[in-house]
Amino acid sequence: MNLRKTFRGWTNSGKGVVASMLLLLLVGATGCSGEGAGEAVSPPVFPEAPQDTQLYDTSILDDESRWTVNNAHDPAIIKTDQGYYVYSTDVRVAGEAKPGVMVRKSDDLINWSWVGQALPGIPKEALDWTGAVNLWAPDVIQVGDTYRMYYSASSFGSTRSAIGLQTSSSPEGPWTDEGLVVKTSENEKDKLNAIDANPVLDAEGNSWMVYGSFFDGIYIAPLDPGTGKFKEEGYGTRIAARDRATEEGAVEGPYIVYNPEFKKYYLFVSYDSLFEDYNVRVARADSITGPYTDVNGMNMLDTEHLPQYEVGTKILGGYRFTEGEGWVAPGHNSVLKDGDDYYIVHHARGETDKNWPYLHVRKMLWTKDGWPVVSPERYAGEYAQDIPKSMIAGEWEGLAVDPSVDGQVQAVPYTLQANGKLKSENGSGKWTFDGKQTLTLEWKESPWGGASTEELKLLPSWDWERSQSALVVTGLNDHGIAVWGKQISAAEK
Repeated sequence: MNLRKTFRGWTNSGKGVVASMLLLLLVGATGCSGEGAGEAVSPPVFPEAPQDTQLYDTSILDDESRWTVNNAHDPAIIKTDQGYYVYSTDVRVAGEAKPGVMVRKSDDLINWSWVGQALPGIPKEALDWTGAVNLWAPDVIQVGDTYRMYYSASSFGSTRSAIGLQTSSSPEGPWTDEGLVVKTSENEKDKLNAIDANPVLDAEGNSWMVYGSFFDGIYIAPLDPGTGKFKEEGYGTRIAARDRATEEGAVEGPYIVYNPEFKKYYLFVSYDSLFEDYNVRVARADSITGPYTDVNGMNMLDTEHLPQYEVGTKILGGYRFTEGEGWVAPGHNSVLKDGDDYYIVHHARGETDKNWPYLHVRKMLWTKDGWPVVSPERYAGEYAQDIPKSMIAGEWEGLAVDPSVDGQVQAVPYTLQANGKLKSENGSGKWTFDGKQTLTLEWKESPWGGASTEELKLLPSWDWERSQSALVVTGLNDHGIAVWGKQISAAEK
């Protein structure tokens, strides 16, 4: 008997049962406003229960083979013929990490195994220039049969930094030192900081590197396709910056991805303190060199606009649902495009002990207007599917990823009634459904304040906080603010 997991539990996938279910769904799929009338939608397939990680497990600290998603900071991902690899900053809880770039591997983006350090230590030229004790924010790109790994060497608060290059025929090495790509000094007038490199190809296949942190902001420079080093003299073009009075100008961890469907380049950066209120922002452009603007048309180079937190569309920040551990300071992301699917890969810190950085992978979806939105749950194997309307009504909780809020946001409850009404303790409205994957909430007064219309993508996911299947939603409201939600219980039929 072939069993598959669905929202309500286990069901026999034999023809008779499926036919009965489809008949019931044909009746139940029509609802308060008639979307999807006459169409039968099969129940979605939810992910199987993933193996969770015990948080704050001190027994693993001296055994790297057991680290899995622990001690993963500034993760950069690449897909190869041998699997998925993540390269990350040299960092660990309770002690100094071995310098040399951490490497992890996965076959499914869920379970991660330790590979080792890519390098035996800090390359001499980078060490001589910076005096660094570890390597930061690596990223790897495959060019033909060669893997190019860019790493950063620096120290906190300093612009005496360098980005170096290593090459290999394998994502696991061994690696050959190709020297430095760019370096900056403490005497630089413009205070440019040569760290956080992301090599990227534009739509025409030209090579670029986006980089920078704090101080003078984010730059992009063309690379020589043959050497992987700067093609021209200088530092390139400045594409993002912040007012230096704002968290000391905290903008870093740049990453660019091109979406051919919308023919846009998307610049992801992280704002604020990596220990407290780190958060991910996004903007887009028609050209890889910008100008990059957010969903409200704000330019990422606008350092005059106040308040500065309004610049850059915030899509990921600290959060806490009612049950389970909350997360703080998610950031320094990379993006994986795997076929037609997109994933955001980042680190986050548990709320109980913020010294522990963990690797998170999340599904990334796109609004109809071409903006990326992030799942409120970590990836467990879910994929986009049409949802029967009869499954949507029930008790939910959600939050706004509000750019004006520093740190963690607490989710609040609300109810989607079967008659199409929307209720919360302090608000009301109505909801509609397109019969496929898009849920629209129209609030007269939303739980997070003010009237708003939220266009949300439904995703059958795994609820890591409650260890069960759940529908989740992610999207933007008409003010350009990201909104998350998840179903706590379905309405009684």
